[in-house]
Amino acid sequence: MQYLFESEAGMETLGIKDESYRYLFKVRRHKIGETVTLRNLKDNFVYFYKITNVSKKEAILILKDKKESVVKPPRYLHLGWCVVDPKIIEKTLPMLNEIGVSKISFIYCQRSQKNFKINFQRLQKIAINSSQQCGRSEIMEFEEVKSLQNFLEIYPKSAIIDFGGENIKEASCETIVIGCEGGFSENERKFFANKPIYKLNTPMILKSETAVVSISAMMLL
Repeated sequence: MQYLFESEAGMETLGIKDESYRYLFKVRRHKIGETVTLRNLKDNFVYFYKITNVSKKEAILILKDKKESVVKPPRYLHLGWCVVDPKIIEKTLPMLNEIGVSKISFIYCQRSQKNFKINFQRLQKIAINSSQQCGRSEIMEFEEVKSLQNFLEIYPKSAIIDFGGENIKEASCETIVIGCEGGFSENERKFFANKPIYKLNTPMILKSETAVVSISAMMLL
């Protein structure tokens, strides 16, 4: 783990409890006098704290130093991901965070199952845990959009991943839309007029999550 997330990191004195306490002292086995590295994911600083007191349920940390350290993706990539099973999203999210996706908009397209509900609090926690591991210094953004038409109205410069388009390696756009299982409906394709359309260079039909990870890797790595 590159650092521990604490929303109040930067204050002169911190009280560490609950999950952070268990991680530092039950998992990592830190002791009084040792230094731990924290981020608040609101600024670009890494904060170095000395452990000064440890009780059964709380530890007191004193700020000793800080250093600016920016660990961000090389470019901005915004995914419009048509909603699939939340379990698949949660499993895929750490990979997208490590690759460097900046934002994900979850779109309820016509072939998305409407009973799937996105737990954004859980997604943020998964993204934070992933960032602690990979060192990323910013939190990925999330939002929900009620339809593909609505998304394309909000983000008119979006590109689309669909059959019959240009090779994705030629893409230079910042926002890319990926369909759910079953792809886009013919009615939704009517909204693609004048939009750049790209495809992956494979004859195989990919699962939605495979396409999302593959596209993100090609665009960012």
